[in-house]
Amino acid sequence: MSLKTNKKETTVKDKKRFSSNIGGDILCKSIFEENTEHLEADVVLINGKILTLDDADTIAQAVAIKDGKIIGVGSNDAIKKFVGQKTQVIDLKGLTATPGLVDSHNHFPGADSLYILDLTYPNVKSIAEIIELVGKKIQTLNPGEWVLGRGWDEEKLEEKRYIYASDLDPVSPNNPVWLMHSSLHFGVANSYALKLANINRDTEDPQGGNIDRSSDGTPTGLLREKAMELVRRLIPQFTEEQQIEGLKHMCKQLNQEGITAVIDPGIGFLEAGENADIVKWNRYKKLLEEGDLSVRVFVLWLSGQNEKEAQELINRLQLLKSTNDANLADMLISGGVKMFLDGVPGTAWVYDEWNRNFYEKDPGNYGSPVIDPEVFRRLVKMYHSAGIHIEVHAVGDRAIDWVLESFIEALREKPIKGLRHGIIHADILSERAIEWIAELQKRFDAGYVYAQPVLMWWLGDYCAGYYGPERSQRYCPLRTYLEKGIIWGSGSDYPVNPLPPGIGIWASVTRQTLLGKYGKNVFGDKQSIDVRSALKSYTKWNAYLMFMEKKLGSIEVGKYADIAVWDRDIYTISIEEIKNLKCLMTMLGGRIVYKAAEAPIEIKTTLDT
Repeated sequence: MSLKTNKKETTVKDKKRFSSNIGGDILCKSIFEENTEHLEADVVLINGKILTLDDADTIAQAVAIKDGKIIGVGSNDAIKKFVGQKTQVIDLKGLTATPGLVDSHNHFPGADSLYILDLTYPNVKSIAEIIELVGKKIQTLNPGEWVLGRGWDEEKLEEKRYIYASDLDPVSPNNPVWLMHSSLHFGVANSYALKLANINRDTEDPQGGNIDRSSDGTPTGLLREKAMELVRRLIPQFTEEQQIEGLKHMCKQLNQEGITAVIDPGIGFLEAGENADIVKWNRYKKLLEEGDLSVRVFVLWLSGQNEKEAQELINRLQLLKSTNDANLADMLISGGVKMFLDGVPGTAWVYDEWNRNFYEKDPGNYGSPVIDPEVFRRLVKMYHSAGIHIEVHAVGDRAIDWVLESFIEALREKPIKGLRHGIIHADILSERAIEWIAELQKRFDAGYVYAQPVLMWWLGDYCAGYYGPERSQRYCPLRTYLEKGIIWGSGSDYPVNPLPPGIGIWASVTRQTLLGKYGKNVFGDKQSIDVRSALKSYTKWNAYLMFMEKKLGSIEVGKYADIAVWDRDIYTISIEEIKNLKCLMTMLGGRIVYKAAEAPIEIKTTLDT
């Protein structure tokens, strides 16, 4: 199947294609430009199974790299000519290599990844264990200091219910507590924190948020969407040193998973305080300047909520562009804006009432937008007219339709092609939405989908309970995308879901849930896809969504040598093995940024004859 857009892909007519025998040995391959034939490579990889992901899905043995870019791909014999006295030779010992993976939706949490309680399953399996961790943390703090945690999910807890302030209060009478849910769209505060935030029976819900209450009106501690900020704005910021160390830690985690590029979907999303977005951008810059940024970061800026705020953001982005700070060495890129239209399953904006407990309907619950839809549409038109790329968080089918209609109206008024506007999540789409997406991609190079297949496994039980039987079958319709020629990119939504891309690739094929609460196959298999397509969604298609398809996403001459080496061949191993795929080495621009201690890779300075 060929995925087509209105952009013509670069082809090199004089490149010769691989030919291979049944065993997969490369007989002949010469894929380099004439002016590179006599270059001496800085690094060569030999004796590998190189899954290039070029248009022909070629498999090679060796790669030559100079100045961070690929100058040759082919057989061992073809690459020997690039080896000189100073060339570093890396013998892959038959291991499989792919392009460095790209995560199209990763919140890059920084200090959070080091300095707050990890409440994810299976680290904690019950509310009792969470309370125990909170109590132990308080023993290390002074009265009045905050306890922070993240990652709990009621579906994975033994009690199968939310955490409430009443659970936390007995162990935290003198300390404020804030524990973020795994979805990042709500959390729970203890009574001390609620009091600090002046949240009581008389407190009205903020626009776009909800304060959960008991039957007598008393706040339970659960705060959803915009209501979270009533507490979060009171939480002291991590120190600059802690933030920088957290970002360094995240870079290492990403490299250990073979990831060499990410889209950070909303600078400021995980930080409170004025100008948090500018602060994080500057932290990325500092890491880049000091040589510690070992992944390419495509940044989205959080949208304003009204025309005045949107115009201020447009002015800021135009200033970045005018000062040549919008793209720093293809490592830190100001990519566009992130907008929100709705929330999560159960609160997102839908045509048919949400379910509860999978089979039952939740009468009157159609969810709602988190911003006035007409204001949202005006902001879309403002960003589009300014030539700015837009990505919109939309989960419900009604929200997705509204986003697409907004794109269409903006394009009618100003038909700018190539801005590649897209929808983040796009969980449950109407049939017309899929047709609109296909047409937008074909005619305007827009309407792309940023999916998170890993969510079907990690949060699938939680989501299916709200989707119900019919909607669950059409969740994340990857097979339909393939059939319609629709390009999408896959990501983790870390820290909402686990980071390893292998789990996302596996989930794209199996569509199974972690706990099987409503059946392991609640999402069905009609929308399952093949492994090769799933891998493309983490490499070349994500590179396209970063506007870097000529520089990343495949192992081809002229592209950056961003390469991941694996312990197994993803094309030939069983489906179940893919979930546990392990990265053994990661290269960014030809530089090794991660190597597992157990990797049987040999690095030398001469090529044995």
